[in-house]
Amino acid sequence: MVPAVAGSAAGGRLAVRDAVVAQIARISAFPAEQLHEDHLVVQELGFDSLMLAELMASVRGLWPELAERLTAGSIAARPTIREIVDTLAAMLGADAAPVTPKPEIIPVTTDVVVPQERRIEDFPEAIALEAQLAEPGARNPYFLLHEGTATAGTRIEGRELVCFSSYNYLGLSGHPAVKQAVAEALDRYGSSVSASRFLSGDRPLHRELEGELATLLGTEDAVVMVGGHATNVSVIGHLLGPGDLVVHDELAHDSILQGCKLSGARRLPFPHNDMAALDELLTRARARYRRCLIVVEGVYSMDGDLVDLPRLIEVKEKHGALALVDEAHSIGTIGKSGGGVGDHFGVDRSRIDLWVGTLSKSLSSCGGYVGGSAATVRYLKYSVPGFVYSVGMTPPNAAAALAAVRTMRDEPERLERLRANAELFLTEARKAGLDTGPSSGSPVVPCVVGDSVLTLRLAEALFDRGISVNPIMYPGVPESEARLRFFVTSEHTDEQIHATVAAVAQELTRLRADAAAPTQA
Repeated sequence: MVPAVAGSAAGGRLAVRDAVVAQIARISAFPAEQLHEDHLVVQELGFDSLMLAELMASVRGLWPELAERLTAGSIAARPTIREIVDTLAAMLGADAAPVTPKPEIIPVTTDVVVPQERRIEDFPEAIALEAQLAEPGARNPYFLLHEGTATAGTRIEGRELVCFSSYNYLGLSGHPAVKQAVAEALDRYGSSVSASRFLSGDRPLHRELEGELATLLGTEDAVVMVGGHATNVSVIGHLLGPGDLVVHDELAHDSILQGCKLSGARRLPFPHNDMAALDELLTRARARYRRCLIVVEGVYSMDGDLVDLPRLIEVKEKHGALALVDEAHSIGTIGKSGGGVGDHFGVDRSRIDLWVGTLSKSLSSCGGYVGGSAATVRYLKYSVPGFVYSVGMTPPNAAAALAAVRTMRDEPERLERLRANAELFLTEARKAGLDTGPSSGSPVVPCVVGDSVLTLRLAEALFDRGISVNPIMYPGVPESEARLRFFVTSEHTDEQIHATVAAVAQELTRLRADAAAPTQA
């Protein structure tokens, strides 16, 4: 129901306040009676950009006359409830006439009142992309054609480049043992299992791989699926429902957010790696929900820092929540044996419900996995749609991952080189004055530039100097955090690392000086 705005200033503001609080309560995990006007909507109530957009859409629905005035910047980026209420009350005016609820009427007519879009290529978003790609002089940094195996180096457009754009952390993609295992699996089992494992059975490679992963993870069992992104989407989407709560780190990967959306559960982000804020949030919200799942990453893919796992376990157990740790960038890179953050911190792995990750990075294959208790994994094998209704992992992919796990165990010097190289890159980058954010203890090292255009130009300049590195720009990250993202591998040499850091510092200094120079008429 649309609230009426009374003629007096006090009455009008009260109606606005009640309406805004009701919408914040609906979108967040907090009942209206727990909200007060000094609550910080982002920092304390956990709103992210998507939730703020939903709130503004609700406000436009309540007061359509404000639609054109509620533009970007009209509401503070990190407001209190009071600031939102005062801004809207001022826009509506103290003497505004009451807003009368209007029942929704669905017209019985065949007249077309909305322009129909009948071809995907005619979608405004698709047209905007085409225009962006066609900008004169712009180089597309995406979908570059690599002409061989990407390790410490790669070949693009006939040129040899130092490569910091590959997840091949341990250099196992292209390793002789991995290639031999793939060839043997292809010869014996063919290129596909051609059916769902649930219905038509396993291959020995599947069971061997799942056993090796469980050993590496320190769990009772594991199951592999055909896609890393799809694993998070399907598992989170399956385990939770509309009566549940999922609480995730604000820097969570897209696969986690898509899983939350699929589940229909109430989604609530918490400030990055802030376990005190997580504890406070759950203290206020947990009791209202049947199931509560906390989702974090082992190594955060944008910043390269590690989750505070011991503290997470304390908070999780205090509030009777489930926990999922996404090990995409930490399996094979972190821990004495490469077993991820659980290995790194030496925790009892059974205290985390779900260890999830991908086989496409350190483990030189493609697909995803879930590790956990034997009963949990058995339940997933019989129920998760992304497993039951999907064809099984191909024999060559299963063989590649299996050989990678075994080679990592047999050649521990690869992990030692990876750690030494990552530490060297981070140390040299900071000496050179580069902003590497909170990166620590991982092979993911950002160089935060803070400007998308400048970031793209820096990536282009480095490419011209023989260095391949990925630019991450808005909206992938906030504009103020646009960056290059370096993936260090065990195969990089000290010389490559020193030369690359020097080149980044030189080119960034030059580009910033060019941007600051006055333009000539």
